[in-house]
Amino acid sequence: MIIEQERDRPFRLLISGAFLVFLMKVVMDHSGPLQFMDDILISAVQKHTTGTKDVLYKLISTLASPTMDIIWVLVIGFLLWGFKYKIPALWALGTLIGGDVVAFIVKHIVQRQRPIGHLAADTGYSFPSGHVFGTFLLVAILWIIAVPLLATMWHRVLVRMLMIIWLGLVALSRVYLGAHYPTDTIGAMLLGYAWLQIAEWLYLWLAPKLKNWRLTHHSVL
Repeated sequence: MIIEQERDRPFRLLISGAFLVFLMKVVMDHSGPLQFMDDILISAVQKHTTGTKDVLYKLISTLASPTMDIIWVLVIGFLLWGFKYKIPALWALGTLIGGDVVAFIVKHIVQRQRPIGHLAADTGYSFPSGHVFGTFLLVAILWIIAVPLLATMWHRVLVRMLMIIWLGLVALSRVYLGAHYPTDTIGAMLLGYAWLQIAEWLYLWLAPKLKNWRLTHHSVL
């Protein structure tokens, strides 16, 4: 199977979930030290603004938008389905869509307002960052399913490094453009990691059952 049974998965879920809940509580309490840290990081990121940076980060932000995430996962799912990875394709779709539902719920629990001066196109609550959350899940899906299929270790390491850099750039772009506080991006990664543990467990539980379906009988697990 593309996802193996791992004994420490519940521990990883517990730790990431605990950090997430702690951060949510601090944000909801409007913590002064947290706001001070956010302000320092925002000032550092936005200190040297240029036209080139504006265009670059807007492009990155557009490519990593929640709408584009749906398009990317549909493309990934289509390719996986075509290569007989039908159950992983369904898992990829379910992981992103289910994750978006979870992120939506968390946003409405925390109800953090966006930074003053954010772009008019950025609507809704600020915590967690939807762009970063979706990108984290897409990176995780490719990390788990696609990267292991690469021929050499060097290719796998290179692609994983590029994906980490891309995730970092997405997080940076959201802070640079004033759409999020830095802790919104951290919260998005914590939520993404916690949700991934649940999604992996669901795969281990459901994949053998889906294997019995006629439509997915010949799928690679």
